[in-house]
Amino acid sequence: MSDSFPSLLQSFFTDRLFRQRRASPNTIAGYRDSFRLLFQFAKERLGKVPSDLTLDDLNVSFIGNFLDDLETRRKNSARTRNIRLAAIHSFFQYVAFEEPAHALLCQRLLAMPTKRHERRPIEFLNREEIDALLAATDSSSWIGRRDRTMLLLAVQTGLRVSELIGLSCQDIVLGTGAHVHCQGKGRKHRCTPLRPETAKMLEAWLRERRGRPEDPLFLSTRGGKLSRDAIERLITKYTARAARTCTSLQRKKVSPHVLRHAAAMDLLQNGVDRSVIALWLGHESVETTQMYLHADMRLKEQALSRTKPLKVRLGRYRPTDKLLAFLESL
Repeated sequence: MSDSFPSLLQSFFTDRLFRQRRASPNTIAGYRDSFRLLFQFAKERLGKVPSDLTLDDLNVSFIGNFLDDLETRRKNSARTRNIRLAAIHSFFQYVAFEEPAHALLCQRLLAMPTKRHERRPIEFLNREEIDALLAATDSSSWIGRRDRTMLLLAVQTGLRVSELIGLSCQDIVLGTGAHVHCQGKGRKHRCTPLRPETAKMLEAWLRERRGRPEDPLFLSTRGGKLSRDAIERLITKYTARAARTCTSLQRKKVSPHVLRHAAAMDLLQNGVDRSVIALWLGHESVETTQMYLHADMRLKEQALSRTKPLKVRLGRYRPTDKLLAFLESL
């Protein structure tokens, strides 16, 4: 049974991801969810429970149908589809080394390409929208003060939602050189300085929080860590409130990552170099910050203002032939 699908999948998670790669909890959770969806699809199409599946069941045709089902029935984007395919690719790379007898199947599956998708300009909030979002919180309640502090910290530091959730009370360093310490992607540690108003609000929150150093900085009403879904729900709630006074928010779908983009755009619009922004956000490469240049219309307008207007004579096209005139009139 060493080459059975269930045993290979278990060893993929325990040996390859946990022991060899020391993958992060977020990576583990993403791969786990991908295979959960795959098992659900297999039960519907093949009538088999996960323990009865074989590697031969997971052929190119079946995986292709599964990916198509994600887009058609579950309405997942092409980007999400590619994430699920990446989990499957990673598993079959492991199978190719562990079970060479299945090398042909693995080769065919690994040759399945990712799907190209539209790259739209990123969404971000300007200063007016950020102020409206913060004002939407209720500072008279404990939950409102928690949420206001968390939102201010997010838009000032640009922390990822996973980094925000993972903060403990000891990660906030106040006084001279106030900063927040976090562990980001790839287990990279970084420190981000805090503005005086952010440090002051965090100091007040820590006094009210009265937690031990290792306790979560932002806890739920049940006393545990806030979940990703909980943060997304509260951002959606405050965005709806803020949209009553700030109409531009009505056209935007605000998520935790939009707050991260807002921090990056604020730095860029104030003349901070892209390499510093990449360092600030914990990006692996400076090229990742290229998307902020595409999203900043002000930079493009400044570039246009430095150019000289073309000496083009104004005029209107007039066809010289009756047939051309007819075609022009269509």
